[in-house]
Amino acid sequence: MSSSTTSTTTISTAGPPSRRNTELAMLAFAVIIPVFAYANVGLALSDEMPSGMLSYGLGLGLLAGIGHIVVRKFAPYADPLLLPLATLLNGLGLVLIWRLDQSERLARAAASQGFAYQASAPNQLMYSAMGVAFFIAVLMLLKDHRILQRYTYISMAGALVLLVMPVFFPAKFGARIWVTVGSFSIQPAEFAKIVIAVFFAGYLMVKRDALALASRRFMGLYLPRGRDLGPILVVWAMSILILVFETDLGTSLLFFGMFVVMLYVATERTSWIVFGLLMSAVGAVGVATFEPHVQQRVDAWLDPFAVYETGQGTEQIAQALMAFGSGGVMGTGLGQGNSDLIGFAANSDFILATVGEELGLAGTMAILLLYGLIVERGVRTALAARDPFGKLLAIGLSAAFGIQVFVVAGGVMGLIPLTGMTMPFLAYGGSSVLANWALIAILIKISDTARRPAPAPAPSPDAEMTQVVRP
Repeated sequence: MSSSTTSTTTISTAGPPSRRNTELAMLAFAVIIPVFAYANVGLALSDEMPSGMLSYGLGLGLLAGIGHIVVRKFAPYADPLLLPLATLLNGLGLVLIWRLDQSERLARAAASQGFAYQASAPNQLMYSAMGVAFFIAVLMLLKDHRILQRYTYISMAGALVLLVMPVFFPAKFGARIWVTVGSFSIQPAEFAKIVIAVFFAGYLMVKRDALALASRRFMGLYLPRGRDLGPILVVWAMSILILVFETDLGTSLLFFGMFVVMLYVATERTSWIVFGLLMSAVGAVGVATFEPHVQQRVDAWLDPFAVYETGQGTEQIAQALMAFGSGGVMGTGLGQGNSDLIGFAANSDFILATVGEELGLAGTMAILLLYGLIVERGVRTALAARDPFGKLLAIGLSAAFGIQVFVVAGGVMGLIPLTGMTMPFLAYGGSSVLANWALIAILIKISDTARRPAPAPAPSPDAEMTQVVRP
């Protein structure tokens, strides 16, 4: 008597978990925290719950929910942290801007300059809704990030147009960084950082082998060949021209710094970092010697309290430093600071000073940690990407985001000269919100491709799928 047992070998096609439920849970916290902050400000200012708290919470929750549904549909394997982090920062930014809107000092300061002060929080909420719509559009229309590689040189032309446009419009507060038509105003450099990252990624992917070659070794560094210095010299010259004609120190640093970081990642040559830092320092010092606006920024950085002795210049940096100092470790509490003394730029360039005063060193470090997590997730996405273009694009966008946070925070804290850029998601401004939501969408799209499980190989027709075991 015989018996047989048949066993079947199956190929599992189940990939890693999509983590969308994790994203949804974190989005809930990303909405609840700003709502509690909103209530805290209202209680501190008037000892009662603010009347708009419910509508604010529902609006922020609706935007987050729609964003999550679109990610679940069009990028199911994307990184689960990027959307909640962006939502949390955007929500806290709305609370801080609304808190500054309640200041009577800002209204008096606006009246002294001859214009009526308008509340910024409703406009910022509208910009946030437009930013999320832009985020959704990128996820739906960008089927594969590798399509952007086809537009390498078109993106270069587009970036140049965006960077040059402000030259033909009047300067505001000493810098030409806005394009203004009637009541409509836009800051093209915010969008240029994304477009130019596409160009750098496509260009360096093709040229990285030539740029990695070294001619000789000097002081432990492999020096690049002379003919390979062309790209970095061209980008350096363009950043200097931006600094000269637009007096825009922030865009110049962002533009050149992003290229150097991507060049280092593409070639793995430390010498490019050294050359980039030296050329950046030489260019900035050279322009500061003859450009009055840049020189004023440097002078205010070297001695921010000189305005109280000479009566010339602006006291914004001094007020920001005093706000950080009065905040201490734990802060004065939301709604209980005096950062509105900074004046008209309190809700844009200097909004981090409000964080430093009312949330203290602990709150400032928490905000910077949120930014650091976005950069870290972007770098992790670059490491996981399967194609070289995706790796370079993800690292370029992450570098642009991180450099912008550094130059803004460094300028407000007095570490470097003030640049005039805005903190992503926190500060008031439509261009910044739209551009940074688009940046997050591209990173999510790249991470979805990187984390998506590879298709299972087709079984061979000759493979034996059953095995008969006889005793």
